Amino acid sequence: MGFGILSCIPIVVLLVGATITRKMPEMLLLSSFIGAVILYGKGFFTGYINIMYEALANGSFQFILLILVGSGALIALLEKSGAMLGFRNMIRKAASTKDRALLFTWILGVIVFIDDYLNALAVSSAMKNITDEYKVPREHLAYTVNCTGSCVCVLIPFSSWAAFGIGVFKDYGLEFSDYVKALPFMFYPIVALIICLLFGYELLPKLGGMKEAYDRVAAGGSTLVPSDEARAEETDGAVPSSPINFLLPMLVLIVTMILCDNELIHGLLAALVAQAVLYIGQKIMSPKEFIETAFNGIYSMASVSFVVALAFMMTAVNTNLGFSEYMIDILGALIPATVLPVIAFLLVAFIAFASGSFWPLVVIVAPIFVPMALNFGMNPSLIIAAIMSGIAFGSQFCFYSDAVFMTAAGTGVPNVNQIKAIAPYVLSGAVIAAVLFTIAGFIG
Repeated sequence: MGFGILSCIPIVVLLVGATITRKMPEMLLLSSFIGAVILYGKGFFTGYINIMYEALANGSFQFILLILVGSGALIALLEKSGAMLGFRNMIRKAASTKDRALLFTWILGVIVFIDDYLNALAVSSAMKNITDEYKVPREHLAYTVNCTGSCVCVLIPFSSWAAFGIGVFKDYGLEFSDYVKALPFMFYPIVALIICLLFGYELLPKLGGMKEAYDRVAAGGSTLVPSDEARAEETDGAVPSSPINFLLPMLVLIVTMILCDNELIHGLLAALVAQAVLYIGQKIMSPKEFIETAFNGIYSMASVSFVVALAFMMTAVNTNLGFSEYMIDILGALIPATVLPVIAFLLVAFIAFASGSFWPLVVIVAPIFVPMALNFGMNPSLIIAAIMSGIAFGSQFCFYSDAVFMTAAGTGVPNVNQIKAIAPYVLSGAVIAAVLFTIAGFIG
């Protein structure tokens, strides 16, 4: 049974509340609770508990939870073992000019595709001393690191981001192949990466905050503006080890996934086994240290896992309220099928920017746009691309996104300084992407 316009109340409370308070977990709790009251009336307490059980029993949530657990352990072990520092030392030999240093930063951002957290910390750690030597402002380094984070993660179908999206879209009958078919349509991340690369080769002008940063360095100033928010350099005490300790686990992860029908969980477990053999075998870590480090990485994913669980609760509420069906009936009469992709991109991008929510937002918007696309007979891969493009934009440009704060931790550039420096390039990419989505909507 549908609840008509009442089905919109929880999602409106969520979006407005998250935009005003910037507290996504709290608003997910409140919104799902309001949904339970609408659904169950006086029996809302028991109904709310049933919603919790429904979310936790969801196979997609369980799949995503295992990915978070494996990724957290993998990242922590790469850092603690010194594998990332060893990899940096290898790159230093090849990055012999400013252009090469920036190119290697961009390439390394593409190589470290498994997770944007790993990307931000690993690439920053590997390249900041090298780019400093060539008088590259840290704002430029932060831009490259930030751009090659979420943008690369959504474009590589073996990353944690892609695996998350695939897990969500499976609930609507879509498969891994549909995500792969969406890759050529992910206009924002593709355009953003091209703009970043061209700027690194000085084929695009220095604008806004980026120009100010280059002017500062040219006048003899530091590559990094001193700030209380800047993280102290090299505080983790890791000792560089062989770059093989990074490359081999990554190779094992990818090969295992290929052999196991693109199952990321299989790849993560195999990579962890490879890390155990390498790090314990070389006596970089004792078995006890290995296990403790892995669990510390798992613990670091607890907050993300909690928010994802809340997002699945919100999805259960929306499903039971008939929200998707109501939106299809209303928007289907208002939005022509041809503009659905660009509307999806712009709306998701705005909500991601405003709310600072990314993975949970995929769970929230998929029930709106995917059924609409299927109802219109539209290529679902185009809508997947629009959603993931909007998420990538928000992750890169939101002042308080995890990616921006992780980039700040790695490069020492505060979040406000980052956004000020990258704004002309990010917004230009969004405009180009919107035009391309409009064209694709009319063609496809």
